[in-house]
Amino acid sequence: MTDSMRRRRLTAASALLGGVLVLTACSGGDADGSGGGGDTSQAKVDEAAAKKSSEAQITITPKDGSNNASINNSAVVTVSKGTLTNVTMTTQDGKAVAGQLSADKKSWKPGVQLERSTTYKLAAEAKDSEGRIAHENASFTTVSPANSFIGTYTPDNGSTVGVGMPVSVTFDKAITNKAAVQKGITVSSSSGQEVACHWFSANRMDCRPEEYWKEGSTVTLKLALDGVEGAPGVHGVQQKTVTFHIGRNQVSYVDAQTHQMKVTQDGKVVKTIPISAGAPDKKTYEGRMVISEKFKETRMNGATVGFKDSDGKGEYDIKDVPHAMRLTTSGTFIHGNYWGASSVFGSVNTSHGCVGLQDKKGANDPSTPAAWFFNHSLVGDVVVVQKTGDKTVSPDNGLNGWNMDWSQWKAGSAV
Repeated sequence: MTDSMRRRRLTAASALLGGVLVLTACSGGDADGSGGGGDTSQAKVDEAAAKKSSEAQITITPKDGSNNASINNSAVVTVSKGTLTNVTMTTQDGKAVAGQLSADKKSWKPGVQLERSTTYKLAAEAKDSEGRIAHENASFTTVSPANSFIGTYTPDNGSTVGVGMPVSVTFDKAITNKAAVQKGITVSSSSGQEVACHWFSANRMDCRPEEYWKEGSTVTLKLALDGVEGAPGVHGVQQKTVTFHIGRNQVSYVDAQTHQMKVTQDGKVVKTIPISAGAPDKKTYEGRMVISEKFKETRMNGATVGFKDSDGKGEYDIKDVPHAMRLTTSGTFIHGNYWGASSVFGSVNTSHGCVGLQDKKGANDPSTPAAWFFNHSLVGDVVVVQKTGDKTVSPDNGLNGWNMDWSQWKAGSAV
């Protein structure tokens, strides 16, 4: 065999061997070369990881990344197949929010109401029955003031008021979906009286019974407005219950012709007080008016209610009017008067529209008629003004919806 023939055979054998080696290296056989159906290394890793994972399943409400979250019902953490071991909640700037863990350690919630337009972060940890730990994190942002509304209500929680006190709610945004909002507000009385609500505007709704509240009863106001859409894109954020109590039944009757006021309790006259009502060119409104505020002393400036001199200043400016109680938003009061002669009271009408009672400067003499009436009056008491010759006060000028009959009142309901 020639040298050239040997070289050609060796080259062919080498090429064949190389092809076999390449083929073997790219085959799909077992890594250990056994050719059997055993687990791969990755399968073993996955199996080991599964054995180490906790069965505890943590849920955070609202979902991570949520916007317009409730300030009342958000940040609820629950767990199944385990118990919570640690939950931390912070604002975006790191301020901690206190929370409460349930007795069974299955749930957690904040201990305070959340703030609007605030981003919160939650980190939760739980363990299963084998002691294996699970983790969950979420971040959300609460509803902004621009996208939410609240209602300012009167009277205050826990207060004792007169029989004429309505529930009045003033909203900080115009309400277009009045029916939905009204359904979220309920007013009930321990007396069992039917209560109806009346919308005076897109921003105000008052509620009252057909007749005055029963003395000694308890009235409950429930605001379930959280998440209620009051206008497109504007949702409520309030969720609370308010109770107030009705005191004795006191209604006072002012007669501008006789210049006397009769104070009644439970329908019986307990005191008659001489008064001075509005002068003939500045008559006092007629009608049923509810005392909405009380001030031992207050300033009264005529310019604030349209009584101005030619120089634009008020026709009067008294810095220490004693024993003043508001009857209308527009400025009608029943108050003490120390600057008028004693002969005025009970004989002539001289005021700018208020009802005046004899008093002394400083509001410190309890023996004056004005002091007596002030001390025996509650916010919510009714003062009925008669025979002034003026028009009846508008029902929405103060808390004076009693000047609307029951059918008219109910007609203003959105439900």
